[in-house]
Amino acid sequence: MYHSKIAGLGFYVPDNIVTNDDLSKVMDTNDAWIQERTGIQERRHIIRNEDTTTSMGVKAAKIAIERSGIMKDDVDFIIFATLSPDYYFPGPGVLVQRDLGLKPIGALDVRNQCSGFVYAISVADQYIKTGMYKNILVIGSEVHSTGLDMTDRGRGVSVIFGDGAGAAVLSREEDLSKGILSTHLHSEGQHAEELVLKAPGMGGRWVTDIMKDKDPNDDSYYPYMNGQFVFKNAVVRFSEVIHEGLQANNLQVSDIDMLIPHQANLRISQYIQKKFELSDNQVFSNIQKYGNTTAASIPIALTEAWEQGKIKSGDIVVLAAFGSGFTWGSVIIKW
Repeated sequence: MYHSKIAGLGFYVPDNIVTNDDLSKVMDTNDAWIQERTGIQERRHIIRNEDTTTSMGVKAAKIAIERSGIMKDDVDFIIFATLSPDYYFPGPGVLVQRDLGLKPIGALDVRNQCSGFVYAISVADQYIKTGMYKNILVIGSEVHSTGLDMTDRGRGVSVIFGDGAGAAVLSREEDLSKGILSTHLHSEGQHAEELVLKAPGMGGRWVTDIMKDKDPNDDSYYPYMNGQFVFKNAVVRFSEVIHEGLQANNLQVSDIDMLIPHQANLRISQYIQKKFELSDNQVFSNIQKYGNTTAASIPIALTEAWEQGKIKSGDIVVLAAFGSGFTWGSVIIKW
């Protein structure tokens, strides 16, 4: 039995910065309103035909591979987490294999939205622990901007989300005292419709229906979120799954050197920080700059925290996420 370690990290965000003031020009909102509710000051949006979910993932992956010290031909498997693939099918994993010029290795797509990267890390960890693979490329990438309702009707959701990608190379670690110690995954589908994008889908509104009806009042192809309900559930599940991970490894809250929460809402992160009595140096947040990038948020934040020297060898690092599904999970790492 082996452990897996994060051997390399990278992220990419588009150059196009969209501030709260920019959004106030297209919908009835303002900087104070957005910051008070979310903590977000700006986010990145792609320029159409310049970036896609896959291309951003490839750019992040190249950085992660270079930093890992392996060659691209050493990558044994790809796991790509996203809710915004370039195509309805196939998924972006195979496109990464093509665009990076990798060997005909396996590629897996993960559809767990905000928890996608945590789920992907868990899957990669199991593959490496069992000895099946040695180096796995894990990517979280999202393009939200092209699918948001940028009107007054959609402002409650559209101000939150941004575009970006993050990537990690997981590699075999034979020192069982280091690397990923455990992962913990959960779901509660009874709340699936509280944070959802219903169409196009094979169970309801099909693409053909939407095109045929051309109903300007049909908002089924825009994301819906019951914000207060999601917030209340998020703070509970974040707390539970962090404690679960710590208890599984005989750790205390005081042992946490760095908590990287999914960047859903700064108010959620601040609530968890206060509840766990963690200092500003123990929790990393960058939602202020990038908004909620769903499956990309944790790898972007983890990469920035590492680049800024806030994570060092021997640290206990905790990743935690909650999102649509509902799904949630945590990862406990000895760096």
